[in-house]
Amino acid sequence: MDGKSVAVALFLYLVLMVGSEGKALVKTEGKGFQCLCITTHSKFIPPKAIQNVKLSQRGPRCKNVEIIATLKGGRQVCLEPTAPWVRLTVKAILAR
Repeated sequence: MDGKSVAVALFLYLVLMVGSEGKALVKTEGKGFQCLCITTHSKFIPPKAIQNVKLSQRGPRCKNVEIIATLKGGRQVCLEPTAPWVRLTVKAILAR
């Protein structure tokens, strides 16, 4: 590979990695439900930007507590359940 090909491949890899932060998975066919979150997002999101919050408790198919926030634009983001701002925001949204 020449230098340009390596640079393009590295750029595409980095773009794909940035886009994967905090994304939710859909049901995997044939295996039932697995964990819904690949990674979690811990940076602050203003509560006004969050439309809805869904909590998934631990279970036999996923050992993690998962918090999936639906943003006003329709995008879903997996939040880090241990982050202090997430706990406060979830409490406030569920109290609405």
